[in-house]
Amino acid sequence: MIACQNGEFRLTTLTTSYWMRLTPYGHLEHVYYGARLPDEQGMEPLALKQTAVAGSSITYDEANPLYCLDTLCLEWSGIGKGDFRDTPAEIKMPDGTYTADFRYASHRIIDGCVPMETLPSAYGDAGDCQTLELTLLDESNNVTLTLYYTVFEQADVIARRVALENGNERPLTIRKLLSLMLDMPNDNFRMVTFDGCWIKEAHRHERTLSYGITVNSSVTGDSSNRHNPGFLLAAPETSETQGIAYGFNLVYSGNHYGVAELTDRDLVRVGLGINPHCFEWTLPKGGRFETPQTVMSCSVSGFNGLSQHFHAFVNRHIVRGDWKDKERPILLNDWEAYFFQFTRGKLLRLARKAKKAGVELFVLDDGWFGKRDDDHAALGDYTINRRKLPRGMAEFSRSIHRLGLMFGLWFEPEMVNPDSDLYRAHPEYALATPGKMPALGRNQLVLDLCNPAVRDYIVENVSHILDTCAIDYVKWDYNRHITDACSACVANQGEFYHRYMLGLYEVLGRIFVPRPQILLESCSSGGNRFDLGMLCYSPQIWASDDTDPVERLAIQGGLSYLYPLSTMGAHVSEAPHQQTLRDTPFATRFNVSAFGCLGYELDLKTLTRVQWMDMKRQIAFYKRYRRVMQYGVFWRGETRKPNQTDWHCVAEDQALCVSGLYQKQGNAAESFDRLRPMGLEEKREYRVATRPQRLSVSRFGALINHVLPIHVNPNGFAMNLLNRYYGVEDCVETYLANGRALMSGLPLNSQFVGTGQNPQLRLMADYGSNLYVIEALPKTQPTEKAG
Repeated sequence: MIACQNGEFRLTTLTTSYWMRLTPYGHLEHVYYGARLPDEQGMEPLALKQTAVAGSSITYDEANPLYCLDTLCLEWSGIGKGDFRDTPAEIKMPDGTYTADFRYASHRIIDGCVPMETLPSAYGDAGDCQTLELTLLDESNNVTLTLYYTVFEQADVIARRVALENGNERPLTIRKLLSLMLDMPNDNFRMVTFDGCWIKEAHRHERTLSYGITVNSSVTGDSSNRHNPGFLLAAPETSETQGIAYGFNLVYSGNHYGVAELTDRDLVRVGLGINPHCFEWTLPKGGRFETPQTVMSCSVSGFNGLSQHFHAFVNRHIVRGDWKDKERPILLNDWEAYFFQFTRGKLLRLARKAKKAGVELFVLDDGWFGKRDDDHAALGDYTINRRKLPRGMAEFSRSIHRLGLMFGLWFEPEMVNPDSDLYRAHPEYALATPGKMPALGRNQLVLDLCNPAVRDYIVENVSHILDTCAIDYVKWDYNRHITDACSACVANQGEFYHRYMLGLYEVLGRIFVPRPQILLESCSSGGNRFDLGMLCYSPQIWASDDTDPVERLAIQGGLSYLYPLSTMGAHVSEAPHQQTLRDTPFATRFNVSAFGCLGYELDLKTLTRVQWMDMKRQIAFYKRYRRVMQYGVFWRGETRKPNQTDWHCVAEDQALCVSGLYQKQGNAAESFDRLRPMGLEEKREYRVATRPQRLSVSRFGALINHVLPIHVNPNGFAMNLLNRYYGVEDCVETYLANGRALMSGLPLNSQFVGTGQNPQLRLMADYGSNLYVIEALPKTQPTEKAG
């Protein structure tokens, strides 16, 4: 896994090799990262060859004019010695200068992980991983930089971080310290990022690297819905299924900074870590600062291979506790049904109906505390609203349990409304800049988690409710970005953003580590804090407040490049959707949400009889195939039609696959479609069957009169009555074929093309979709010859 000999360091995973070596001057030279190479292969042939002095270059040592840091592929660099690329470290050293020259001092190999002192990180025992600890020293200042490389062999992931220690009598000041720096030759890379905003998170964007610096960052105080911390580099020919791709992500929930710089020498420098925006950290003598952990992976099997590395890594080495590798329950959240306007009776009626449908977890969202009738008041208070819940929360939670449901509760502990008992008693608990009016977001202020009294207040109040009520699940929300980043508890405000994160992680640890049975779902106005840091505490995250399945194809699809489906909250809601006004089929809402942690968020009494029966069938289907939908090997299909998307979840033993085919917008005279499942066993025989589903009669409008014996007004009472009790059965197809044939492309029945309707037509149109179950036939046993 890790081998070190004669100044060469070889890190090996299941399918990749990562090689570096010491230069004659003690700098760490990066040699290779890519497909696994034979152990006997020497490094020298793969190292960059510099046989001429580059113009305008700075020579590190006049005795060796060819040795220039600016033209080397390095594992770490600094300022002041001739490397003018984007630096991973800007440190005002104890001597008062910014010159830093960290060179090799020692190394050791450690079985397992080296736990972090202040931050969450990936975990694994000696059988899972191995760590290389490389110690570098700036001799004149007696400042030590330790690089940690933890190799998770089976997951094909390498985790990296650094720690800085000041051995000088005088202090130093950190203005920038990334967790990862990596130089490698350019392969005409595309940089892929996952960007957006509220209700439009994690949309995939790519651009070809050009000379200069491309930055992927957040300065909102959180990992943000604007730019997820994770990003990819890929060669021009890389697709979902072939070609080389590199991925980088950060185990951190605050401001981040990711960079890819293309130099004049056609080298690419990658960096990732804490954003230096408003960052300044002082280290006295003996002080130590550790950066968040980064993770990186390489795939020669395209983006799907890279995603599968990250998915396995997150499920095995990030998510922890009782809910690791455990199937997530199907929930119903009351928010889009009632918003703030609920009563105990309304909630119990909704819960009873949810139980009849097969739901397993009932979640009470915002509005249960203080005078919380809208979003203007009561955040920060924890008194139960007795007008809505006259018998209290403990009794209500037990009532839900008596129905045979688990019970979940919404909190937003990091926030406070000015109109709240907490703010009136302790205005100093909220972030504010002296002499300035604090800026509101969603009518609320951010609590100062740098303040130990605030952390204690949150821990005590949330813990009290969890311990006195029958609560199985918590939705932890965070509905605005940070402004007025100033804390009276922090002497140097350049430390504020990072200390806030340390405070948040402390609070989460104090509340949930002693209560591992509680399923925590993190939320931040949807996917504003969808990152590996939160996943260390929260096994699943609400992906977006946008429940429109057409939008969710982009949101969940984007997140899937970095995070497994077991971490994505996905709900079926009412249509037209509150975020887009798009009217989508009930079946499609489920067919998209099934590729994640399924939930429902609607008023069940408004469902038609057809939708109610379909909901029960949907839940039964999901329960049957939940394991593969949450933990199967996920494949994104190669897009062959611009208006279609296909996803596939395959069991580890390749005996089962569930495929989804989605059409964003229908075209006139739509051409033939083919289903191309992935990850099947080529020689194995499979049965393919469409999941039965029905479409609303009203979707056909006046066309319905062509098949009815009587004329119906498409906008009249009869149509509404018909729509409530009858649905149009969509086409069900069944096939038998081996894996190789199926993966080559299975031609499907025609779509509706305006020339009539029959049971063999697929009724996709706008926003249509189908799920296909592909199950292996039993393997035939060889028979013994008689006699």
